[in-house]
Order: sequence, then structure tokens, then C-alpha cells
Amino acid sequence: MIGSIISSGMVSPAWDNLFAVILGMGFGFALEASGFSSSRKIIGTFFGYDFVVVKVFFTAAIVASLGLLYFSYLGLVDFSTLYIQPTFLTSAIVGGIIMGIGFAMGGFCPGTSLCATAVGRIDGLVFFGGMFIGVFLFSESFPIFENMYYSGSQGAKMINTVFGISPELFTFFLVLAAIGMFVGAGRIQKNIKKIEY
Repeated sequence: MIGSIISSGMVSPAWDNLFAVILGMGFGFALEASGFSSSRKIIGTFFGYDFVVVKVFFTAAIVASLGLLYFSYLGLVDFSTLYIQPTFLTSAIVGGIIMGIGFAMGGFCPGTSLCATAVGRIDGLVFFGGMFIGVFLFSESFPIFENMYYSGSQGAKMINTVFGISPELFTFFLVLAAIGMFVGAGRIQKNIKKIEY
């Protein structure tokens, strides 16, 4: 939303960096407050005894979707000014698999590892360092993976346009999916004994 307000001229672009810092600090605070700096809590998703990670991100998706719709109705957001990351299907699948394996093995994603590092957790620091090594190795060997990286180009698409439905209907289905996930996760969590450390 802020990016759209700035690009529309309602706020000076000189505020870009300040907004970025404020949003980054807010995001980091939300991660820490949700317990995301603990790899044990995060790994609970894979063992079925803690679904905070899924619930928080599902809630964030719902709030963002509803927020964009309401701000659009109020004339504060123009969807045409929003940047949509182009989709490269092959690299998205490969990258998703690699990140999923890393997430399950280390208990962190890039953002949560930085959060853990910021509060002084050694495992977060190690994971964060490993991520930088991985980024360096990938950048140095990018010519080898370039064709795969750009294959399966889908352009800048939104999920609702792929399914041929309106943003409002997609958001409705997203809310229903979230409710189903919350109920299902609660039932699974009741039947799984939490691993004690």
C-alpha cells in the first residue's frame, strides 16, 4: 500500500527509506513476538505440535488481501501501480523444494534466521551465515543455472487471474481456506504430543 501511495505522488519518494526501516522493524518485531526466532517452535509445524508459523502467515495473507481490497475501494490503492514479481515456474518449484528442505533441517527461513541472529541465537547465526554462502555460490555459478532459472516464464500473474475469478472471490476462498486450516491444525495439534527438549 505504501508503495502505491508513494508512486501516486501522495507521499514524497524521499520517504522510501524511512518507510522501509519502519516496516522492517515492525516485521521483525512481529516475528520475534510470534516466537519465530526459535527453531524448535518453527520445526513444530513439521511434527504437528505447533502451527503458529502457518497461522501467522495465513493471517498476514488474509489481512493483506482484505486491506488491498478495502483501500482499492477507498481510492487509496491502484492495483495497476502494484509491482508483481514475474513467475518463473521451474525455478520456483526447484527453489521451493530446496528452501523447504532447508526449512525442515534448520528450522529457519531467511527472515526468521535474521530474527534469531538479532536476538543472539547461535543456531540462527549459523543458518544465516550458511544462507550467505549459498547465495554467493549460486551467484558465482549462475551461468550454469541461468536457463533453468528463466524457464517456465509465466509473466507477472496473480492467482485470481490464473483461475479467471475476481479478486473479491479469491479473497473469499482464501478466508475459507484459512478457517479450514485453523480448524484442522487445532485438531491435529490436540492429537500430537509435543516433543519436550
